[in-house]
Amino acid sequence: MKKHIINIKVLILFMVSLVSCDSLDLGPIDYYGSENFWQNEAQVNGYITGIHDQIRSLHSTFFILGEARGGLLKSGTGSTGTSLNDSSPVKDQDFTKDKTGISSWGGFYQRILSVNLGIYKLENEVDFLTDASKDYYLGQLYGLRAFLYSYLYKTYGGVPVITEPKVLQGENRAEPLYTERSTPKAVLDFIKSDLAQSESHFGSNVEIKDQKGSWSKYATLMLKADIYLWSAKVSTGDQTPASGDLAVAKAALNEVKGKFSLLDNFSSVFDYGNKGNNEIIFALRFLDTEATTFHYLFLYQLNTIATKFLADGSAAVDPAETKGNGLLRHEYIWPLFESYDELDSRKYSTFIDIYDKDQTTGDLINGGLVMPKFMGLINADGNRVYADDIPVYRYADVLLMLAEVENMENGNPAQYINEIRERAYGDDYNPAVHAYANAGFEANELAILAERDKEFVCEGKRWFDVRRMQDASGDPLVFSNQANYGNPAVLRTSEAHKLLWPVDVNTLNVDPLLEQTPGYN
Repeated sequence: MKKHIINIKVLILFMVSLVSCDSLDLGPIDYYGSENFWQNEAQVNGYITGIHDQIRSLHSTFFILGEARGGLLKSGTGSTGTSLNDSSPVKDQDFTKDKTGISSWGGFYQRILSVNLGIYKLENEVDFLTDASKDYYLGQLYGLRAFLYSYLYKTYGGVPVITEPKVLQGENRAEPLYTERSTPKAVLDFIKSDLAQSESHFGSNVEIKDQKGSWSKYATLMLKADIYLWSAKVSTGDQTPASGDLAVAKAALNEVKGKFSLLDNFSSVFDYGNKGNNEIIFALRFLDTEATTFHYLFLYQLNTIATKFLADGSAAVDPAETKGNGLLRHEYIWPLFESYDELDSRKYSTFIDIYDKDQTTGDLINGGLVMPKFMGLINADGNRVYADDIPVYRYADVLLMLAEVENMENGNPAQYINEIRERAYGDDYNPAVHAYANAGFEANELAILAERDKEFVCEGKRWFDVRRMQDASGDPLVFSNQANYGNPAVLRTSEAHKLLWPVDVNTLNVDPLLEQTPGYN
């Protein structure tokens, strides 16, 4: 038992050392400690659990990359008078070579290094596992590496492709660690290759562990659908939409279709006590006493809410029951809230609307929003703890991606949109009023986007959605005024270079082979 405890402590220290080094600034670190881990399956499983933990720690970065710049969040000052985080350059799209929003590639390469080491060890040194166990772990690792690179690709286009844990193999000079940016097509092809490896290693094994918090074959299939749908629609540098990729995306989605289901109650999908439910395919897992999320930043301080009112005119006295654990630093725009039908259960499951009161007329004015979607729980100590799982893929995404595929095939996506709407309205669903009818490509695309906007608030998808989805001319909806609830388009066409993020100066200075993202020099 004492030896087991020591090994766990060493594993934790080793994983922390991987996270602490700057991405692509990988000076020599102690390699010898890693040799202590590859002696039995418990250690392998522990190592891969540690990688999941490293990836979970990126949850606020996933939000910044996939949601914060998507056009649905306010910048500047929130409704309670607090300054909002990431207002510039992320939310206001004011990117320059000196204002990059994130640095060091967002911390992704530290996690990739850990994955690379795991793959290297399993493929070259581990001989104590059964073939089935080794395949399962490699299926996870290749899937997780594709997942990490998918964010880098969608964010930067061409990035360095690192597949070997060089810094952990005794390199003590900087030069062998320098790596230039691969072309966008090369990066996307690499992601597709890793997905194929993951799918092959999983084979028929569809086991999902840790209440959907561990990577599985179904997670790989969802990422495959995501990537091939992106590949079928989005041009980036030398990567242009590839023939046949839409069919690959559709086939992957159809493998997942029917294996999961929508819950009857939208809000129950996210309940702390309902983790790993039938709608969840893969989630970032959080637990009270273990790790918590950043969702308190979508609520309020008690002293700021005390002067506000609810829609019925009553004083807003901690309406979300935060127990004082909140601070409004991110806020969604009012027109999004107004776009929901009053009978749509997602409206008040996602938002609480707060107001000022006109001192002369008593009318409610200056509506603002707080978001109780990921409220966690009140624990045994009576404290509000934000520890809900964050879905990465859930069954609603399967249906709405199938709608998008159907629309690209010039078919009728209404059946998938209406499955989502039927759940949203519940007993109030009236097909004559609420059902969607096929209206042509652009109208369908906007309808699918609107449904995704209502369904996936704060799930890290909006920027990627408007980047991927298109108008009738094939231009991304990021340039469409119609996609932004009366606000100007997320980007002007003259800002097309901002579809990709700039690389911070410090990262460029570390590696002389790196070049800045086009348009930012």
